[in-house]
Amino acid sequence: MTFYEFVKYLHVTAITLSISGFIFRVILKLNDSPGQTKYWFKKLPHYVDTLLLATALTMVYILGVNPLTTFWIAEKIIGLLIYILLGMIALRWGKTKNIRIMAAGMAVLVFSYIVYVAHYKAPTVIFSYS
Repeated sequence: MTFYEFVKYLHVTAITLSISGFIFRVILKLNDSPGQTKYWFKKLPHYVDTLLLATALTMVYILGVNPLTTFWIAEKIIGLLIYILLGMIALRWGKTKNIRIMAAGMAVLVFSYIVYVAHYKAPTVIFSYS
């Protein structure tokens, strides 16, 4: 196994942990569970997301690509920013349960889109006509 393959494996693991954790946190939040106030509930996502970002940056470095001119990576970054915004609405800023549910559903859709773009390494929306 090459170093790149190892980093990619860690990245995919972090992706799986990140989306699973997000869905779990949304379910706890929607049910007003007391578990959402636990230390791990608040801190673990930051560790997972740090690993996710570190592995992504490492792979970009190893590949020697510019994320701003490699359109599929740029599109993933834009999708990530939208995903983060929707996640914040679902977990913090949403005033009603319906708003939180809609934001969480849209976040999962955007997350799926990011995975699709990464898998096929082709931009499909923003830079598809470049």
